[in-house]
Amino acid sequence: MSGNKTAASWFTLVDVSGADLQLDSFEELAMPLFDQLYNFAHWLTQNREEAEDLVQETYAKALKGFSSFQLGTNFRAWMYRILRNTFLTSRTGLKVTMTVPLEPEEDGPELAVECVTPETILFERANRELLQSAIDELPGYFREILLLCEVEEMSYQEIAETLSIPVGTVMSRLSRARKGLRDRLRPQVREGSTAAPIAKGTNRAL
Repeated sequence: MSGNKTAASWFTLVDVSGADLQLDSFEELAMPLFDQLYNFAHWLTQNREEAEDLVQETYAKALKGFSSFQLGTNFRAWMYRILRNTFLTSRTGLKVTMTVPLEPEEDGPELAVECVTPETILFERANRELLQSAIDELPGYFREILLLCEVEEMSYQEIAETLSIPVGTVMSRLSRARKGLRDRLRPQVREGSTAAPIAKGTNRAL
């Protein structure tokens, strides 16, 4: 993560007193997730400094509560859930919670979400700048679920655990998010925008 604090430096900012016995295990699990978590934090906050603060607070909370984590369960989803919950209680996050849709999302024909869809083909044809701009225009609850699925390549179950919502809601919300993104991308892609395919799992927030 060029120009930002490295993962190792974050641990010097975290108070590990009383947690020395857990630190090695925590670092082994948490360090590989650092860039992914920062990327997600940056997309959520749309601000570099806020993203750095959010990641730092996430790691501090995760280490403090690491004794409650059940080894063998999904650590990545656990970390993402802490980050998201921390964000939602922040000043910026509180604004996002006011825009969460109230309509039911668990049923409807849009639940059938395939791995290869017209939307994913469209995403691959869109250039990086265009795709980021289109995602930025989406409401926060659509933006985060697209990022978790298309960028972080989480399964529906992992997303459900991260967002604390049913799998059916994940599928419905993802379908609606893809439709919103498709509606924004299609006119511009038709105009002849071409670029290299979007690489999943990479930090595109910078």
